[in-house]
Amino acid sequence: MQQEGRILKGISSFYEVEAGEKLYTCKARGVFRKTGVTPLPGDFVRFTPGGEGEEGTVDAVLERRNSLMRPPVANLDYLFVVVSVCEPAPNALVIDRLTAIAEHKQIEPVLVVTKSDLGDPQPLCAVYRKAGFSTFCVGADERADVPRIRQMLCGHTAAFTGNSGVGKSTLLNALDPALSIATAQISRKLGRGRHTTRHVELYKTCGGYVADTPGFSALDIENGEFIHKDELQYCFRDFAPYLGECRFTSCAHVRDKGCRVLEAVQSGDVCASRHESYVALYEEARQIKDWEIR
Repeated sequence: MQQEGRILKGISSFYEVEAGEKLYTCKARGVFRKTGVTPLPGDFVRFTPGGEGEEGTVDAVLERRNSLMRPPVANLDYLFVVVSVCEPAPNALVIDRLTAIAEHKQIEPVLVVTKSDLGDPQPLCAVYRKAGFSTFCVGADERADVPRIRQMLCGHTAAFTGNSGVGKSTLLNALDPALSIATAQISRKLGRGRHTTRHVELYKTCGGYVADTPGFSALDIENGEFIHKDELQYCFRDFAPYLGECRFTSCAHVRDKGCRVLEAVQSGDVCASRHESYVALYEEARQIKDWEIR
């Protein structure tokens, strides 16, 4: 008999589905290969449990509110973008690419700056607080924001993502020690973390779910979600007060005359680094032809 549940983990073609207080191991039916739909952690599904000692089947994926390709997860409320003060150093373009993707998918982006004991996180935090994002700081000697993040998670589904070695798994363990997610030390030779987390998995915590996700490099995510150049302006929330006020309705907010966004950058109302990221992402999107978009 079919039931409805939620996928917590997917490895290869096997899925761990939660229904009620039970977990079921299932395989995706062959129909998914024909439709091109891939079940994702976070998906609500219809499934058929297997018999004793047998796998069940995932029969259908129910309607998604949203989904991401990197990390591969569905039905998120929050995307926590985790960056560190150093080791590895923060990359504004990576942060802004991820927050733009979240905005595009109607997922609320949140910034968490780690390793605040190794450097001053406030300049970075100030940029994103000014842009309108919830922003938190944590470190070995600074955990005041951990309860605030924990409260934010209650009753919601969130993913934590960021460069390898920024401390995603360590942060999740601080939020809920029962998670006991394995962590790895920074590889000093490579200057980045070892990929401790090798798949996306939803963990129950705070009355909701969190996803720890594989680390990525700046190059990895360039092949992820695509935002059309004309839609990109709406993915920078700090631009919102100025959209529609430019001299030309076709304004790209790059170097156009009479651009209100550029005026806001010059006056300091919009941070220059945010606009620089927008320009870089706009130029990337402009190079992609419509026929290249799958």
